[in-house]
Amino acid sequence: MIHLIALIRRDLALAFRERSDSLLVIAFFVIAALLFPFGVGSEPNLLARIGPGVILAVALLAALLSLDRLFQTDYEDGSLELLATGPVPLGLVVTAKIIAHWLTTGLPLMLAAPLLSLFFNLPPDLLPALLLTMLLATPLLSLIGAIGAALTLGARRGGVLLSLLILPLYIPTLIFAAGALDAARLGLDIYPHLAILGAMLLTALPLCPLAATAGVRQALA
Repeated sequence: MIHLIALIRRDLALAFRERSDSLLVIAFFVIAALLFPFGVGSEPNLLARIGPGVILAVALLAALLSLDRLFQTDYEDGSLELLATGPVPLGLVVTAKIIAHWLTTGLPLMLAAPLLSLFFNLPPDLLPALLLTMLLATPLLSLIGAIGAALTLGARRGGVLLSLLILPLYIPTLIFAAGALDAARLGLDIYPHLAILGAMLLTALPLCPLAATAGVRQALA
């Protein structure tokens, strides 16, 4: 646990040093979401109906933007190889990077979502469901995305390949997250959708770091 916390702190310090990357992700999230009212019109009921889906879809794309730097920076400067040959297991290094990615990308996206809800005329009583849904969905984006980031590590045009690999895997998360928010908007029970998201998260927590570690090990071989 001490090693894990130290690795997370290291990655958070690096992310803070290059904080413009995280700020660009948040800026993309806000600006891309705000484009939709210009495209579909400003009718309040229409915005309230499409708002939850738009916020989730744009959050997914914003998280995708940041995935290519999950391992790439350390891979290019040799740090990843040093960490892989050090005393700390590579799986722990990969897990720390996934946690740091969520803290610097998923968590800020979740905190920015209430701001966007104002522009989409979402009722205030929908905010708890929105935050709870994103609390379950955004870690899934980091966990699943880590697999793609590891598999495309060192590849030419890795960003494009990463998108092609990961976007289909994001669809179940988007479906159940949007289903939870639609249910909340219609006054229905959201917990079946959240239970499925929670089960997906519990499944991904041990499996995705394992798969990502195998991908990183293959890239370093």
